[in-house]
Amino acid sequence: MPRFLHTADWQIGRQYPRFDPDDAVPLAEARLTAVERIAALAAEESVDAVFAAGDVFDAQTVSDRTIRRLFNAMAGYTGPWILLPGNHDAALAESVWTRAQRLDAVPDNVHLALSAEPIEFSEQGFVVLPAPLAQRHAQNDLTAWFDQADTDSGLIRIGVAHGSVQGVLAEEMEAHNPIAPDRAETARLDYLALGDWHGAKQINARTWYSGTPEQERFRGNEPGHVLLVDIASSGATPAVMTHFVGQHQWIQHEAALAVSSDVDALVSALQELPEGAVVDLKIAGTVDLEGKQALDRAISVAKARFRSLTVDDAGLRLQPSEEDIASLKADGYVGAVIAELQEEQSGENGEVARDAMAVLAEILLDAQGQGGGA
Repeated sequence: MPRFLHTADWQIGRQYPRFDPDDAVPLAEARLTAVERIAALAAEESVDAVFAAGDVFDAQTVSDRTIRRLFNAMAGYTGPWILLPGNHDAALAESVWTRAQRLDAVPDNVHLALSAEPIEFSEQGFVVLPAPLAQRHAQNDLTAWFDQADTDSGLIRIGVAHGSVQGVLAEEMEAHNPIAPDRAETARLDYLALGDWHGAKQINARTWYSGTPEQERFRGNEPGHVLLVDIASSGATPAVMTHFVGQHQWIQHEAALAVSSDVDALVSALQELPEGAVVDLKIAGTVDLEGKQALDRAISVAKARFRSLTVDDAGLRLQPSEEDIASLKADGYVGAVIAELQEEQSGENGEVARDAMAVLAEILLDAQGQGGGA
């Protein structure tokens, strides 16, 4: 009974320019770590092969060092790896794949599916029908040749492709590299391993997207998995199990603040998010001085827990209560300044006014010995 791992969209060498280097570098490293985890899982589950259905590399121009590091990361599993070129790493006449071969970086147990022809693994009991991309975008269905492919009747037929199943994914995904939704049926495949969609997704009983093993965008489509697939015999329905291997979850969180309990709820929500997450936080509404201090403390703590925390609080207004103002003993000139800043918060200089109000409040609290900065 063949057992294998289905994975895709490693995109080794991906860069994260939107983040500071302190966060961007670990996020890039996490993609290599994901491959190490896949190798460890493959060894632990004693699979017969690992299929990577395209976009192994993020670009043709990755460095030689990155190429070598990728194959080093795969060393934990010594069985067959089948790597398919996708749209990011297409099998051009001169490509990242030809460079890897010239570097002699490809281990003997790694099979590069660079051409549309069967790759037979008789000992393991299966044959691979690959549909490598020879250019970034193809207008025709590169899996069509599977239908006419003759293989030993005793071998499990496994197709591997990278593209968009027509009529299933979003319209913008279907413009290039089309794949017929019934290809597994017409080509008599026991399983069709797909890449390009970055979340784990079942198309039918024999056709799956594994998704990327390391999330890299804010989209809730089940990223961070690999698929463990068992096929009892030729013609049997595959048994597919998802395994989470991702390191960083990407989470968007929005909060509208109006009363103190809203601040408490946001603080609790931040505490409950997983460590190492990449968090995009958007806050709007109004908050008093006590709430602002509690929020600042929570954000400071969260920045140490998360891999990255981006905060958009442009829609948050600092609105000191009468008790806040009274507690600051802000009379005379300082009181007049606070009143002016309150008024300015609703104008075009609102962000500056909010920041100034927060700074002034902190200064006054420090001077009174009642509190400090976050």
